[in-house]
Amino acid sequence: MKKSVIYILAAAASLCLPSCKKFLNVQPIDKLTGNNFYQSKDDVVANIYDMSRTFFGKINETHFIGATGEYRSGEVLSEPQADNGPARAYVEVLGRNDLLGLINGNPPWNFYNFYRITDWTGYYQVIQSANILISKLEAGVPGVSESEKKQFEGEAAFIRGLAYFFMVRLYGDVPYYTDAYHSTALPRENMVSVLNKCIADLKKYKDGLPWTYADPALKGVRANRGSVIALIMNMNMWNAGFDKPNAIKYYQETADLGQELIKSNAFRLLPINEWATVIKGRSDESLFEFYRSINYGDQNTNVAPIGDMFLHYPYKRPEYTHRISFAYFRAEYMQKLYPGTADKRATIWFNSDIYADNGKFMMLKFAQNSFATGEEDANPDNTFMIFRYAGEILLCAEALAELGQDDQAIALVNKVRDRAEASRYAGGGGQDLKDFIFLERSRELMGEGHHYFDLVRTRRIMNSEWSYNVLTLDKFNRGAWTWPISSNALANNPFMSLNMYWVNGGN
Repeated sequence: MKKSVIYILAAAASLCLPSCKKFLNVQPIDKLTGNNFYQSKDDVVANIYDMSRTFFGKINETHFIGATGEYRSGEVLSEPQADNGPARAYVEVLGRNDLLGLINGNPPWNFYNFYRITDWTGYYQVIQSANILISKLEAGVPGVSESEKKQFEGEAAFIRGLAYFFMVRLYGDVPYYTDAYHSTALPRENMVSVLNKCIADLKKYKDGLPWTYADPALKGVRANRGSVIALIMNMNMWNAGFDKPNAIKYYQETADLGQELIKSNAFRLLPINEWATVIKGRSDESLFEFYRSINYGDQNTNVAPIGDMFLHYPYKRPEYTHRISFAYFRAEYMQKLYPGTADKRATIWFNSDIYADNGKFMMLKFAQNSFATGEEDANPDNTFMIFRYAGEILLCAEALAELGQDDQAIALVNKVRDRAEASRYAGGGGQDLKDFIFLERSRELMGEGHHYFDLVRTRRIMNSEWSYNVLTLDKFNRGAWTWPISSNALANNPFMSLNMYWVNGGN
């Protein structure tokens, strides 16, 4: 792991060495990223992989997926009898939206390094690297054909857009730029404007990417046309929640792109009994992922995978520290998701203690690629899934339901439920259908980091029917759904501001 961290830092440093001007602490060095570096197609491909590694570094530095996308609405409780029980109570601190209490002082969970989520530097390193790569490709790189140029530009635009999308969901408004070697201080830009610019940018490059790759090892690992479509769909649906006057436009574009994705036949839902293949990675269901494997010597940081919190022996070892799970989803919430109707996910993705309300609970969704042979404390060897075909089918269904195209929406929902061998949706349209689709995304994508963001963009975070940690309209409008931004962002930038909800004490 130490070697992997050093490699990530070295890659980041190679694109971001200090100069007399500093903007967001990101400064690429001309001598490395200019003509002395981009001499061949291999150089371009190496840079694409470096951007992916740098991006993954942000996810791998803490328990990112759970902290940002799963716990803040209060469905998860800690098991006090678990090993190092007080340190696992951070899930309930997140569930109260006490982010300042999470990252300030000396709590027992400091080894999780949650404060790093507040630092956006790594995302801007990716953005700056992508900007430079696109600039160099436009100028011409020896050995890169016109079709390869379009593909590489599309991959760079995707990872740049993904960085902006992650930051918008975490921080709200963010500085936006796409020029190479950027150094001018900028203020934060309205997040809807940022995502609309990203969408326009991605559309320019979408069709230059292949739907898939001949090498099966690249499935979901290198950005493809499906990756870009998924990202644009998610950006549109986020904007629909915050730009209400233009919501229909966003819904229509999401629906159109979702149907384009489905009609491509480039991806498929694997049978539910082949779920281990999906979460292992590089499957026909993956649209984009950060593939990690111990076979490549790049095992994840132990605290990073969400499965670490919801698995115990025999899926986690040693037995004496993993007799029960560190945390569990409330029984009431699990009964809402799985009320007893036929659904194979309830038995394949969870153990028999699905409604236990204690540490006997296990989320087996992330357990099926366990590799431990001795007593090593290691998580199952899974990918970090970002976009998955099932999620985009349901996002398309949501957009269709918002457009009043209920029959088409129901057909897509049942496509996902058929794969789960679950009873088909047979209800009516309107709000009942919209609520069912929301719950279906909560079921299907549980633990993949989408739930909290779905609550925010649909405004369900302000309704006790949907959240245990309800935000008032006033708190929502003042940014209680965001994360604090590190004060490092203020360095050498007179136009920068932080998230005032957190500056004012988080109340």
